[in-house]
Amino acid sequence: MPKTHLKNPNSWKMFQIISEFTNGFDHLHELGPAVTIFGSARFENTHPDYKLAQEIAHYFSDRGYHILSGGGPGIMEAANFGAQSGKSKSVGLNIELPQEQKGNAYQDISVNFRYFFSRKHMLIEYADACIFMPGGFGTLDELTEVLTLIQTKKNKKIPCIFVNIKFWKPLLDWFSNTLIAYGTINAKDLSLYHLVDDLETLIAAFNIEVNANIKK
Repeated sequence: MPKTHLKNPNSWKMFQIISEFTNGFDHLHELGPAVTIFGSARFENTHPDYKLAQEIAHYFSDRGYHILSGGGPGIMEAANFGAQSGKSKSVGLNIELPQEQKGNAYQDISVNFRYFFSRKHMLIEYADACIFMPGGFGTLDELTEVLTLIQTKKNKKIPCIFVNIKFWKPLLDWFSNTLIAYGTINAKDLSLYHLVDDLETLIAAFNIEVNANIKK
């Protein structure tokens, strides 16, 4: 019997993908103002960036912003932990992985995903700001997706804030010194983000962006 398109098992992935998006929209469409915090899964709760992420999440949670994270350990756990100690919802968008990822215990709303791209869409779609703590390939993937969507006006302009100058400055210098020199981005694209080192400076950068968007 000749093979048909429907007999290809990859054809049925579309239904898994549709179900993930549908489930995400159902859980999050009435969430309200939210801040997404990205960062490494590998930091212990004694790490300075874990503690700072927790502090940041608590600050925004107390001011009416629900906190979204990838739902796992490390910075994600810190974000959910900080959110739960505040007044707003702690949301974890969990990914199924053979290693590293397991849901943390500080989630008021949990949504599970098999595919990174559907999970990433939800983390960005419902964010009124994106905060990037130090992280690895996953965090780099997420930050370039966010910047691309804003640059191309496929997403609304929201505050994008990189936390930890020592960690992020080499990458952002490469944006400035190499990408602009090669003509692959414009100088104005450097205004899509802020680089900060502490909560106080982060709050100032966030308020600058929010006030600028209100005036538009």
